[in-house]
Amino acid sequence: MSESAEAESSAEPDDAPSVPRARRRGRTTLLIATAAVLGLVAGTCAGYLIQADRVPTKLPSLSQPVVAQAKGDGPEPLSAAQDHRVKTNGDLRKLLLPRPKGTKVPDWAPEQDGWLDMAAYAHSLEDSDVAFGRLAKAEFRRAAGVSWTVGSNGNTQIRLVQYRQEENLSAADRASDWYVYGSSGEWPLPGASDGMVYLFKPEREAGYLPLYKAQATASRGDIAMEIWIYDSKPIPKSKIMDLAKRQLERL
Repeated sequence: MSESAEAESSAEPDDAPSVPRARRRGRTTLLIATAAVLGLVAGTCAGYLIQADRVPTKLPSLSQPVVAQAKGDGPEPLSAAQDHRVKTNGDLRKLLLPRPKGTKVPDWAPEQDGWLDMAAYAHSLEDSDVAFGRLAKAEFRRAAGVSWTVGSNGNTQIRLVQYRQEENLSAADRASDWYVYGSSGEWPLPGASDGMVYLFKPEREAGYLPLYKAQATASRGDIAMEIWIYDSKPIPKSKIMDLAKRQLERL
């Protein structure tokens, strides 16, 4: 054998093991991964076995302990003067100003025993058919009123109209929705953001005494307040203003 042949034959063992070494590394990695998985499974099984041998831990009760009530009577309920609903959910007629002494109940008074149903209240307004429909849409609940006459020509009417107000603030809408025409003066009513007092020019017709009119409107909660004074002589601003203030204070 020549020297070149011997050199080639002696070089083969050095290069040949390169492939088997790569294969051995692949097998080693696979063996390590397999051992890790088997170890994880074995550890999980061992954990289950250990947990199965332990005494179960008692869980806390889902019910809460009963808390003893504090001693004492607790807070007192609000009085009618403090709780608006106590007053307005009661007898609405009791919130009306009393009829002054020396006055008379007119025969034409629309209220019966102080109450007005929706038909009676709508009938007391102009264009009663339209008013009835508007009251139904505005969620009319009930109304109370008082009327009196002084002398032969003076009369006063007070209405407290209560609304359910489930969808609309009808009381405030009613107080601010009056279409006032022919007024000779208007002033805000203290104590109500929407309160107004009006005096009107006299209505004159041949053969009749002049008709003077004063009006006051306001709302408090779910109640709209409406006051009218009629007379054959001028009505002082102080008269309607004082009457409106006193009625508003009762709401």
